[in-house]
Parts: sequence; structure tokens; C-alpha cells
Amino acid sequence: MDRVAAVAIIDTRGWVTGWSEGARLLTGHPAEAVVGRPAAELLAAELPAAALAARTGTRHGTVALRHRDGHRLDLDVTACPLDGGDGRSAGYAVTAEPPGVTFAAQAFEQASMSMSVFDLQQRYLRLNDAACKVIGVPEEGLTGRFFLDTVADTESNRGFVRHLREVAETGLPVRYESFAAAPALNREHFWSLEMWPLRDASGTQTAVALAAYDSNEQYWARRRLALLNEAAAHIGTTLDVVRTAEELIEILVPRYADFATVDLLDWVLGADEPPMVAADDVELHRVAYKSTRPGSPGVAVRVGETQIYRPPAPPACALREGHAILSQAGEPGFRAWLADRNERAPQGAPFREGVHSMIAVPLRARGTTLGVAVCVRLAHPEDYGPDDAVFAEELASRAAVCIDNARRFARERSTALALQHSLLPSGLPGQAALDVAHRYLPCGSQAGIGGDWFDVIPLSGGRVGLVVGDVVGHGISSSATMGRLRTAV
Repeated sequence: MDRVAAVAIIDTRGWVTGWSEGARLLTGHPAEAVVGRPAAELLAAELPAAALAARTGTRHGTVALRHRDGHRLDLDVTACPLDGGDGRSAGYAVTAEPPGVTFAAQAFEQASMSMSVFDLQQRYLRLNDAACKVIGVPEEGLTGRFFLDTVADTESNRGFVRHLREVAETGLPVRYESFAAAPALNREHFWSLEMWPLRDASGTQTAVALAAYDSNEQYWARRRLALLNEAAAHIGTTLDVVRTAEELIEILVPRYADFATVDLLDWVLGADEPPMVAADDVELHRVAYKSTRPGSPGVAVRVGETQIYRPPAPPACALREGHAILSQAGEPGFRAWLADRNERAPQGAPFREGVHSMIAVPLRARGTTLGVAVCVRLAHPEDYGPDDAVFAEELASRAAVCIDNARRFARERSTALALQHSLLPSGLPGQAALDVAHRYLPCGSQAGIGGDWFDVIPLSGGRVGLVVGDVVGHGISSSATMGRLRTAV
């Protein structure tokens, strides 16, 4: 027997107004022999009392029909009410699966992904439990209704209908991805959808089926990976500590956070070595911040301000424990951090409502803590989670290495400059052969301090020796070599 679902439309009078090809294959009765006649004429026995007692909602039960050749058909049927558009019932859509498709029906109903069937005019015919859960409406509230009558008028929903029409008109399957609302989940999700045509035994398309898979986690994982790839190319383009921190902020806002800051320890910005013992109250200097909109937390901070993080504030915990700290609105650490920000904010510019999630991640390079980055979400609907913490630590690790490289370069340059200054003569030797002047000119290239030098040595008989040297390389090593060579000459 052809395994095609049978669908019949019955009006409020009990007359058949619609008859699918599947119904013909199942019962043997052609549409022209059934449509416009009472449905009761097809029955082989009285309807069950329970079915007669039910007046509203979807009805399920077993009905005995008489096949065209006379034998009896006992079928499991589902009758879903149709909305007439004026609030009154327009009848029922009755579906029946032919014998032998019980497992297929169970697979449809019990599938973990959202599955549904539409007719060729984008009206709901069937939905499984997962689809009803996502939409937040039971199947009987949707069957027979146009899709656009059940959802908000958004671009994603209009695109959904365009794809339904494309499958109905071309008969070809469609696969695409969409960022759309999930009303029952109270947030938008990223969905992978596949639509395909349903055909009867003759090959005629009768409906469009679809399956929607919630790929939200995979979507955000791809986004995080893309940000890491971008960070590798755009963080550390200069050997400047502050500019490197700004490059990190530009990666974070607005795609990962609505507001972010980078605070560095005092010694990172100078020529000092890291302290041996860490204090409970950590004092840092704000070197970069960015916010997605005016009036958001960014107005409460200024570059160059000193930030003091005290336990149990998440940034202090991140610095002390050496890993990312997640904190959500309502938690003690979050409240302590928020209260401290508001207390030190400029007059009339406290943190506004809507700050619901934050993550603080230490900036560590080569086993040394350099500072902390703080990310805050306001407009982003989802709180930070464990996957976000892993991403933040990876990104902070890359940025911290770049910051440490810039710090080391600045320190080496400062040391080399001091060494070269110490080699300058305090005075010029007296002699009559020529006039002598001296000048110090540091290397202007990004590579750093060079090893070029000259000297004038008085000789007997009114003569002088002019020495010019060029030590290959840059930095402290070349400066020290230059000094030794000059002394030897």
C-alpha cells in the first residue's frame, strides 16, 4: 500500500470540503465522489462516544471507514480545528496515517529537533512537540493558520516564508541559516533549517516539510573563532603598550561586549620590575576602554584614572586566582563591583540599568600578571557562560604577550638610551688642528637603538685621528659592544 498521509477538510456541518490524494489512495474514493457530501457516509461504524463528547481542541482517536471496495478500515486519526479568521471555527483538518507508518509518525512527533509541515499556501498542517515548545503555542492553535498570521512581521520571518514559497514553486529542497526569535525561549537563536517537498504516489507535490535545528552554540563558537583569528592579525601591530591595549578593546566591542576596559599594573607602564609580593588592594591604571553607546558605563571612567580593585570584586579575584571570573547581576561580587563604579563615577553618570553580566580576565604573559580586562554586557541578551570564559582567556593570553613584548621593547630601549648617554664625552680635548663638536642622535627607526659612533683622537705633530664605527644590530647588546670598541680604540 502507498504510505502517504491522508488529509480531509470537514466543515462545521460535517460535510467534506477537501480531499487529498493520500485520502484517495487510502480509501479508494476519488475527490469528486466525496467532496460536497456528508463525511458520515464514509463511516463503517458509529463514532466513539469520546470523540462525540469533545467539542473543542484537537481530537485523537480510532475511526472505522468503509473502503470503496467494501472492506473496513480502522484508522488512527487526528482532527485539528481550523480558524475561520473571525474567531469562529471553520471546521477540522482530519489526518490519518496509512497502516505501516506508525514508526514514522512516532519519529516525527518525538524528534528532538523542531519539525513541521505546511501546505503549498504556507498554512500549518502538522507540528511536532519540539516545534510547539519553541513557538510556545499548542498544535491546535496553529493548524490551518497562515504562518505570517502567527508571528511578528520581521525580516527573518518574511525570509522564512520566501523559502517556503520557493520550495512550493520549484519542488527543490532548500537549506539555509537564520537568526530568528524563539518566543518560548524569550530570546533570539541561530537556526539551521532544511525544507523539502512532500509528494504523493503520482509525484505531485502536496506540502512542504521542514526541520529546524538550534545551532546557537555552534554559531557563537564560529563567531569566537573568527574573533580569535582577527585578533591574531590586528593585536600587536605596534610596539606600544597603550596602542596594543586599544587594539584588544576594538576586537571586544561591540561583538563580544557592550563595554570593555583594560587596566594595567603601574610597573608595566614604567621601567620597573614586577613586585615580588602582590597586595590585597590592587592598584592599576586604565589605559583603554570602549562603549557601544553614549551614556553607558564608559562615561564613568577615563583613560589614565587609577583603578583600585578590592575583594570580592571579580577583577580582583581574576588577578589573584589567575583565570577568568564570570559574574552575573545579583551576585555579591557583581554588586560590590557595580557599587564601586557608581561611587567613583562623575556626577550624574553612574552605571545605568541593564548591566546583567560581566567577565574579568587577567592579562598574563610568561607567568607574570600584567593587568586585567573587564567585559560587560548590556544590550547582548545572553549572559556570559563557560565557553565565553575559555574564549576570553585565549584572547587575553594573546594580547598579554603582545603587551609584554611592547613593555620589554620600551624597557630595553630606555636602557640602551641610558647606556649611550653615559658614553657621551663630558668635555672636548684641547687641540689646534681643527674644531670639534659632538652630537647624540638616537636611531629613528622602529627597530630601535643602533651602534653607530665616531671619535676624534689627538695625535702628536698637530695631527688627529678620526675614527668611525658601525656595530651591526640594535638595542642594549649593540650599545654595549659600541662602548667596548670605542674604549679599545
